[in-house]
Amino acid sequence: MTSEPMAFKFVLYIVGTAPKSLQAISNLNALCCQYLPKRHHIEIVDVFRNPKRALADAILLTPTLVRTDPHPVLRVVGTLNDLPPLLQILGLAV
Repeated sequence: MTSEPMAFKFVLYIVGTAPKSLQAISNLNALCCQYLPKRHHIEIVDVFRNPKRALADAILLTPTLVRTDPHPVLRVVGTLNDLPPLLQILGLAV
């Protein structure tokens, strides 16, 4: 019996098309394509369009990445451009 690879679920909170938001989206997509091909789901939440969701989820800074699965839930604030520590935080370090 083979087990399926663990799926990762992310929510990325951004502010519209701000440069740091766009950079975080690009960096997260690149990370997922390289390290989690076909094993990830990304939800983008624009806090301007959905401020109640950001408030309910206690998002105070953007961009903020929340890994909802696998548990435990993790949060990373910033543009996600420092790959080695990010991989380690997310449990993807080789």
